Amino acid sequence: MKQDIHPKYYPEAKVICACGNEFKVGSTLPEIRVEICSNCHPFYTGKQKLVDSARRIEKFQARAALQNQASAGRKGKKVKKAKAVARKKEAKKIKAEQ
Repeated sequence: MKQDIHPKYYPEAKVICACGNEFKVGSTLPEIRVEICSNCHPFYTGKQKLVDSARRIEKFQARAALQNQASAGRKGKKVKKAKAVARKKEAKKIKAEQ
């Protein structure tokens, strides 16, 4: 093996999770920070946890709310047809009176 080409190996490197869990592994870095570990990962805990670092869920919910508001203001075809028929009847009455 060639000398001085390999990174230094730390057999007791510390891994620190965002949940506060710490454990030791072998690595080329002395300290590693992670967002999810086996103590807080939904697969291991059985609990549903949303991991959303880019606000994807909030953005989707905001778009869905805007779409629901817009669709609530719209009227269906039946309502539009009924209004059109009513307008035509009124126009015929006005013509007949003149």
